[in-house]
Amino acid sequence: MINLFNRLVAVVVWLALLAGIIYLAVAPARVLSDVAARMGVFAEQLTVWQTASATNFLIGQIAVGLAALLLFGTLLWVELWPRRRRGVRVHTSEGGSVELDTQSIARRLVWHLDQLAEVITVIPDVKARGSAVDIQLEIETAPDIDVPMKTDEVVEVTRDIIEQDMGLKLGKLDVRMRHAPFDEEWAA
Repeated sequence: MINLFNRLVAVVVWLALLAGIIYLAVAPARVLSDVAARMGVFAEQLTVWQTASATNFLIGQIAVGLAALLLFGTLLWVELWPRRRRGVRVHTSEGGSVELDTQSIARRLVWHLDQLAEVITVIPDVKARGSAVDIQLEIETAPDIDVPMKTDEVVEVTRDIIEQDMGLKLGKLDVRMRHAPFDEEWAA
C-alpha cells in the first residue's frame, strides 16, 4: 500500500516539476514576476492575519508545524524503516500453515550447497516476497570448475531444496559465482 502511495506522490511531484521547469524555460521573466507578485500578496495576507489576532496566528503556526511534522515524520518513518516479514508462510496439504524464517531457509541452503563438489563457500540472501522467496547466492568455487555446469547444478539443487523439500515457491534466483585464487600447486 505504501509503495503505491509513494509511486503516486513521486509521479505527481515529477510531473509538477516538469511542467514548472518547462514553463520557466519558456517564459522565465514572466514566471519569476508572477511568483514574486503572489508571494507579496501572500505576505500581506499573513501580516493582516497576524495583526488581527497575534494569539490565533501563533496557534495556527504551531498547528501547521505539528501537522507537517506528524504527516511527513510518519511518512519518513514508514519509508525508512519498513516492517518486512522475516518469514514465508507455507500451507500444508492438511489445511494448516506455518511461517518459516528466512534465516532457516538460508542455513538449509548453505548446508546443502556446501556439500556440492568444488563449492568452497555459500552466502545466501533470502527475502520473502508474498508467498515466494527471492534468493541471491554468492558462491565461491574451486578455480578450475566448468562454470555453466556448476551453475546449472547449483540452480537445480537450490530449486529442489526450496520447491520440493521445503514446499515453498521460488521467486527470483540470482547466482553470483567467483573463483578462489589459484594456489601454487594449481599454477605448477
